[in-house]
Amino acid sequence: MNVIYDSFIIAYRDIIRSLRQSSQLYGSIVRPFIWLFLLGNGLRGSFAALPGGFNYTQYIFPGMIAMNVLFASIMAGTSIIWDREFGFLKEIMVAPVSRVSIALGKTLSGSITSMIQGLIVLAFFPFLHLHLSFIQILFTILAMFIMAFAICGVGVAIATRMTSFEGFGTINNFLVMPLFFLSGAMYPLTNAPQWLRYVAAIDPVTYGVNLLRGTLLGIHENYPLDIGVLVLFGSAVCALSVYLFISDKGNK
Repeated sequence: MNVIYDSFIIAYRDIIRSLRQSSQLYGSIVRPFIWLFLLGNGLRGSFAALPGGFNYTQYIFPGMIAMNVLFASIMAGTSIIWDREFGFLKEIMVAPVSRVSIALGKTLSGSITSMIQGLIVLAFFPFLHLHLSFIQILFTILAMFIMAFAICGVGVAIATRMTSFEGFGTINNFLVMPLFFLSGAMYPLTNAPQWLRYVAAIDPVTYGVNLLRGTLLGIHENYPLDIGVLVLFGSAVCALSVYLFISDKGNK
């Protein structure tokens, strides 16, 4: 019970600090706005006969939610670097707090913060002429949290080995963009080359995008597969981040 309580306390601290950084919230609004209403409308005529009869802007809407969740989830690791930079991480390491709680708390706080940024994009749905029921919105929020938890573990695991914001940002650039563009967020994978579909099948973000498309648009529905992959992947990377916190090498 102490592990769970300590995890929630650490998560609560990080969530409060994240919400006070208004620049992150502004970025979570501007980025999807540009992709949806500028790029989306510009490319709308290039895509015809999309699944479900949706136009291109509507089709990429779940992908834009996934993009916000992905960016915010990976960046969740910066809180570890920030705490290390200012000495708070050393203090909490020597406190009577399980290091499992630290890893879980950081992952949980990043997941909730990422879900909040995904909710900001979700609020755009009336402007896209989409009609969502309360159940759809509820399931979409749950889908965002599952995806965020899976990806946050990656950011936390990477941050345990990083000592600078610059190094963390460089590695993120090598991860985020391939994960996003290979997920089918911007185009239907059914029309992609066979080799690209094989690569997309090992991308965890693909299953997050498909899960969101299933809840929002009712297409690409395969809930057991999508949820199963995300839960298994999230459990694996969360276990890795816990191990790195516990190990001496990960705590230098």
